[in-house]
Amino acid sequence: MALHNKLAPLKSKYDELSALMSEGKLSGEEFSRMSREYAELSPIIETINEYEAALQGIEDAEEMMADPEMKDIAQEEKYALEKRIPDLEKKIQLALIPKDEADSRNAILEIRAGTGGDEAALFAGDLLAMYKGYATSQGWRMEIMEASENDIGGFKEVIAEINGHNVFANLKFESGVHRVQRVPKTESGGRIHTSAATVAVLPEAEDVDIQIHDNDLRIDVYRSQGCGGQSVNTTDSAVRITHLPTGLVVAIQDEKSQHKNKAKAMKILQTRLYDLERQRLDAERSQDRKSQVGSGDRSERIRTYNFPQGRVTDHRINLTLYKLDEVLAGESLSDIIDPLISEDQASKLAELDG
Repeated sequence: MALHNKLAPLKSKYDELSALMSEGKLSGEEFSRMSREYAELSPIIETINEYEAALQGIEDAEEMMADPEMKDIAQEEKYALEKRIPDLEKKIQLALIPKDEADSRNAILEIRAGTGGDEAALFAGDLLAMYKGYATSQGWRMEIMEASENDIGGFKEVIAEINGHNVFANLKFESGVHRVQRVPKTESGGRIHTSAATVAVLPEAEDVDIQIHDNDLRIDVYRSQGCGGQSVNTTDSAVRITHLPTGLVVAIQDEKSQHKNKAKAMKILQTRLYDLERQRLDAERSQDRKSQVGSGDRSERIRTYNFPQGRVTDHRINLTLYKLDEVLAGESLSDIIDPLISEDQASKLAELDG
């Protein structure tokens, strides 16, 4: 069986790590790295041991069935063990899927109003509220880093940092174009309008991921401007950082402190540069195939929110839910996110078997 061939190297690696760590000859950094790897392998090794014990138990039960006095007991034992095999195999297969090392990271969420003017900006605000509700339900913390509001309470652009357990793993399939169909409050004729907002979810970079050299940056400071052009600060506290090699620009004016705005801008710039590198590596690895769910193409229309029908449709997995209010409140967003994760796992399992 193909699965068996994949288990031996894992067990060998686990035993090797255990032996090296017990020798006491590793440096602190090496020990720390191997400890993490050992801890990651431990659950899968436990499952493998359980799986192999079940297979051995089936063999033993089949031998016992040759004894007429033990046949009935052995058959029951074999039946019980055989029922457990598919579940154990599934757990092992999921553990064999190559891990995205960014899954455990915090994330930077960027929402930008697209086509549709003020209505698109209002929808961007609805999406922000949806992710805030979902973050709360997951026990995460969301902090607005930069927000550009329009005159009627919507957002032209908003950037937030989300901290918590496995944030990127749960939100990474939210990147793309979100479309809304509804009658705007400003529409007197009752006509349904279609507008859109773009969402980008980026894994937060760590200091070791991206090295940024001072001579690669141009940093400009200027006076912050509020909604409609009114001044929100009388000092040059706003910061614009341009990364000269890539042309990436980050401008932050949310804080009254120039130092705080610069720190936020650098964090966003690091994260965007890290994301660019991830995209480059992903493109190299998957030149011949593009995962249905995990393509990361942010120009792709991924979801439609239809208010007249009270429905949300995710176009990647053809999933439609008639619970628009609950999804936009964030409380039912997991009913979309969980199937997306399952679909991604299924496609990666298919690639492993292929």
